[in-house]
Amino acid sequence: MSVLSVPRSDLPPFDHRCLGQEEIVRPYPLYRRYLAEEPVHWSSASGAWYVFGHRPTVEVLGSPDFVRGGLVFPPGCDALARLVGDWLVFLDPPRHTRLRSVLAGRFTLAAVRSLRPRVQRVADDLVAALAGRPEIDLVADFATRLPLHVMCDLLGLPAADREWLHQRALALQQASSTRQGDYAAAEEAARDLGDYFRRAAADPAEDGLLAPLVRAGCTPDEVVGTGVHLLTAGHETTAHLIGKSVLALLEHPEVLRSRPVFTADHVDELIRYDGPVQMVSRRAGRDLVLGGRRVREGDKVVLVLGAANRDPDRFERPDELRLDRAPRRHCGFGHGAHRCLGAALAGLEAQLALTSLVRALPAPRAAEQPVRYHHDLIFHGPHTLPLRTGWPG
Repeated sequence: MSVLSVPRSDLPPFDHRCLGQEEIVRPYPLYRRYLAEEPVHWSSASGAWYVFGHRPTVEVLGSPDFVRGGLVFPPGCDALARLVGDWLVFLDPPRHTRLRSVLAGRFTLAAVRSLRPRVQRVADDLVAALAGRPEIDLVADFATRLPLHVMCDLLGLPAADREWLHQRALALQQASSTRQGDYAAAEEAARDLGDYFRRAAADPAEDGLLAPLVRAGCTPDEVVGTGVHLLTAGHETTAHLIGKSVLALLEHPEVLRSRPVFTADHVDELIRYDGPVQMVSRRAGRDLVLGGRRVREGDKVVLVLGAANRDPDRFERPDELRLDRAPRRHCGFGHGAHRCLGAALAGLEAQLALTSLVRALPAPRAAEQPVRYHHDLIFHGPHTLPLRTGWPG
C-alpha cells in the first residue's frame, strides 16, 4: 500500500468550524464526497486529520496509540478548565480507568433495565404536561427535560433544583468549540456548578451516583467534575437524540402511523442514521499509518462519527432510515475504552421517550416555524423544534 502524507489537490480542506448553516443541518452530502474520495483526509485549514471511514474510525477508537487529552480554553476560564479537566471523556488511563471503574456497575445493561420504571414515570409526567396543547417546542418542553430529570434523580439531587441546574447546563454548553458562544457565561456556570456539587458531595444521597465516588476516595475535584459531566453529557446528547429522532420519523410518516413500541435496535438505527455526536477528537501517541496515510506523533485526529455511520462499506444503503436494520457497531456511542458510559441509559431514555410521544400525540407534524439548529457540528441537534401535536387549538 502506498503511504501518502499530503492531501489530494482537488479536494478542498475540510474544516468543521467554517461550515454554513445548511451544511450544519444536513452534513451528510458533504461527508459523502470525502468518504468516497479520501476517507482519511489531512486538512491544512484546521491542521488536523479528519477520518470519515468506518474502518479507520473504529481502529482509532479502539487503539491505545491515540490519546484523548484535554481542552484549551481562553484566558479567564480557570473554573471552566478546572471543572472540565476532570471529565471522564477528556481523561486517559490510568485516571480514566480508575474513575470509570467506580461507576461502571451503575450503567450496565442489567442496572439500566432496573431503572425502566423510573424513566417511564418521568416520560409519562412530561407527556401528560403536553396534553391538549396544539403546538409545542419539543426541545424545551420535553427532549431536554427528560434526561435532566432522570439524571438529577440518579445523582440524588432535589427536584426543586432542576430548573436552576438546567439553566447552568445550557450556559456551560456555550463553551463548545464550534459555537463561538459566551465563554463568560460558561465560566460563571462552571463556578456555580462547582460550588453546587461540592456541597452535594459533602453529604451525598446514599443511593445516588456521587456516593460511590466519595467512598472510593476520589478527590473533591474528581467528584465534582464527574458529577457535572454526568449531568451535562446526557442532558444535551440525549435531548438531541430525541429531537433528531422525531425529525427523522416525521420524514417517515408510515412509521408514525404504525405507532411502534421503540426497541433498542430502533434507537441504534436512529443514532446510526443521524446521531447526536458527530465528531470526537484524539491525538496520535506515536508515528503510524492510518488508512494509508502517514500520521505523526502529536497530530490531531478528528473522527467524523456521522460519516462513519453512513459508510457504504459497512452499512447497506446507508442513507436510508430502516428500522428493521440491526445496525451493530455503529459509532454513535464511540467504541473501546471511551465508549459512552451512559450508552445503555441514553438508549432506554430514547426508547421510552419516543414510544410515549408517538402514542400520546394525536397527529404530530412539523409546525410552520422553522427548526433551528445549534451552529455546532460536534454536539449536533436542534435548538428549537416547533411541533404541531394534532390536538385542536
